[in-house]
This record gives sequence, structure tokens and C-alpha cells, in this order.
Amino acid sequence: MKALWNKAVRFAVAGAAAALVTAPAAAQKVTLDVLYAQPGFARYHEPIAQAFMKAHPNIEIKFRAPAKDYDEGHQAMLRAAVTNQLPDMYFPGFHLLGELAGTLEKRGQIVDLGPLLAAEPAAWRAANYTDSVIKLGQVHGKQYGLAVNASLPIMYFNTEAVKKAGGDPARMPDTWDGVVALAAKIAQTSPGMAGMAYDVHVWPDTWLFQAILDQAGTRMLDDTGTKIAFDNDIGRKEMRNLRRFVTDGKMSILDFEASRQQFIAGQTGLFFDTPARLRLMTDGVGNRFTLGTAVFPIDDKAKGGIPTGGNALIITTKDAAKQKAAWEYAKFITGPEAQTIVVEITGYLPLNKRATGPEFLGPFYAKNPNFRTVSMQVDRALPWQGYPGDTVRIWRMQRDIINEVMRGQVAPDAGLAKMVSETRAMMK
Repeated sequence: MKALWNKAVRFAVAGAAAALVTAPAAAQKVTLDVLYAQPGFARYHEPIAQAFMKAHPNIEIKFRAPAKDYDEGHQAMLRAAVTNQLPDMYFPGFHLLGELAGTLEKRGQIVDLGPLLAAEPAAWRAANYTDSVIKLGQVHGKQYGLAVNASLPIMYFNTEAVKKAGGDPARMPDTWDGVVALAAKIAQTSPGMAGMAYDVHVWPDTWLFQAILDQAGTRMLDDTGTKIAFDNDIGRKEMRNLRRFVTDGKMSILDFEASRQQFIAGQTGLFFDTPARLRLMTDGVGNRFTLGTAVFPIDDKAKGGIPTGGNALIITTKDAAKQKAAWEYAKFITGPEAQTIVVEITGYLPLNKRATGPEFLGPFYAKNPNFRTVSMQVDRALPWQGYPGDTVRIWRMQRDIINEVMRGQVAPDAGLAKMVSETRAMMK
């Protein structure tokens, strides 16, 4: 990991030096106060910031202690808005960008990035960002964010356990009936091993819950974003599936960290998670078994999809010099050098068009096929939705009910009915 870190810094510094030709740093000394979520993301935030500061000696990036997760970071930002103690930049999860931007916009505490993006040469914009990436940072047509990370859930698997169960690692199940059947066989043929893990019952945000709905052809919210869309037969089926993962798929009910460690130790056959932890998983597994990855199963091949996890950056400072410096950092962290660092250290999708080229990630993907899996499902990507009102509080209520359903304490249909009733009440 240390070698990869040093390589990432050297790589980014070289590219950043070239970037100075077209993106000079602010003339005066500027310190940017930056907050992000997920402490583990320091693995890429730190080397990227170091590379940026070497190339921009008049700009200092000073990080606050990272928030535990996106939801905790969201709550911290809402509190900071009231006390006027906002950082200069923040990285909200896509599902919370709309709610946060709406709150900050009313208070004049967020910068519209649209004019800044429009002021850049059209050729530069076209060379670096697709329209879909640009739209990930938009709220009601306004460019309040610039997408930095993106992920789609994937399946991790223990290759030896899959083979022992009669499965084919080259043709992993692409339906949930297939997943449960293979998980059951893994538990049967490898005594003491859990068949699978889908840890939605302890997940910090709505991502895995929306994923199981999206893949089945329904959504968490309707097209207006104001009404729930899972109060139907599909919603009932997926709640039953969540319980079936435990009863038939032989899933252990654990907190997330314990569940991940159980997989790394070779005690779980199939594991569903973000590709952002692929480097951690790869290093953790080591030589214990052969780690494989596969695309997320889709039951409804015509209408199904999966939510795009990840985050965008926003700029909140009102100071003109800091805004200019923050925009330079925004361009850098979404540029090909920094995006290469992000991918190699985590497993996220690269969001810069140039990053996938032969001078950046091409050779890495050729040597590390597990890291390419997430890119094979980009055509299935859907927006990560957030509830109107208090998404964090609504999800925590829903998660408690899902936990009860998966443990068998509440019947799936009754659990869905309770979720629907309480969600509607809280959305009002």
C-alpha cells in the first residue's frame, strides 16, 4: 500500500505540473478548509491533496476530521450551516446533494458551479467530462456539484468456494434466485461457511436498499421524487428476498465490519459491497483464497438498473480568492491524474474521460481484471435518490424495520406496510 501511495503521489505531481500551464494557482496564499465523509477515503484524499499543493504552492488544503459516513457528514453540514461554520468545500453523497444544496442555497451558502464550468474552454470540458457525469452534480438544472466518485454495487466471491459448490466463476448468477441457490450450495458444500452477505440491515445509507428495488424494475421514489414507488408487489417480493437471503442463502446477521472480515477470512461465499473497497478487500484476502468479482444481478433485464453511489464536491466559501482556489482543486481532483489515484487505491469508477486511456488506467485494468467489473455495468446506472425532507432520519427508521424482517422478527409483508406508512408520514 505504501508503494502504491508513493507511486500515486509521483504520478499526480507529474500531471499536475503540466496542468499549471492552463490552470495557474491563485496569486495570494490561500488555505482551503475541506471536509469529506468516510475516514478510509483518506487513502486517496491525502495523496491527491499533497500532489495538488506541490503543483500549487500558494494553496494549502487543510482537512477537517472526516465524518463517519455520508449521513453523518450531512448532519454535520446542516449544523454548520446554522452556526456559519461551514468548510470551504465538502463532498456530499449523491443522494443527499439535492437536500443539502436546497438548504444552503436558501441561505446563500453554496456556489453555483455552472458559470465556472462554462468559463472553461469547451474543448477542455468535452475532453474530460461526459454529459452524464456533469449531470450527476446538478440539482434542478443548477450545477451545484461536480462529481468526484461513482460506484455501482458488485458481487465479490470466494472462487474456491464457488467451484466446490458446482458454480462457474466465469459465469456467476445474474438473477437473485441464482444467487440464493448458489449461496445455499456453498453453505452445504463448505460446512461452517455462510453462503452470502447482503448487509442492507446495517448499511449507513439507502444505497443497498435502493439497489434491490432498482434491479427488480421499481424505484425508491417515483419520477416526481415526491412519492414512494415500492408499495407494490415488487416491494413485497424484495422484502421477502431479504429474509430469504438469511433463511435460504445462509447469510449471517452481523454488523458490516464483522461481515466484511468474515468474508476476508474465507468464511462467506458471496459478498455484496461497493467497489470502493476493492483494494482493501484485495489486500485483506491476500493468498487466503482467489478473490473474484462479478456484476450485480438484475432480475428485470428490461427495466432494472442499479443506483449510482458516490459523491460530488460543493464549494461553500463566500471569499472570492478561496472560490478561485477551490475551483482549481475541483478541476484537479476530477482530472485524469487524480482519478487514476482514486481508482487504483479504491476501485471506484473513473469519472474523467481521459483517465481510462493507455497513459493512465489502461495498463492497470489489463493487470487487474477485478477492477474492471464495475465498468461493465455502467449502462445499468440510475440516479441515487434521496427522500424529500430528512433522508437520514427516514432511512434509519427503514433500516430498523429491515433488520427486524431479516432476523425473522417481523413478517416481510408486515414490515413493508410499516415502512410505507411511516415513510409517508415522515415525508410530509
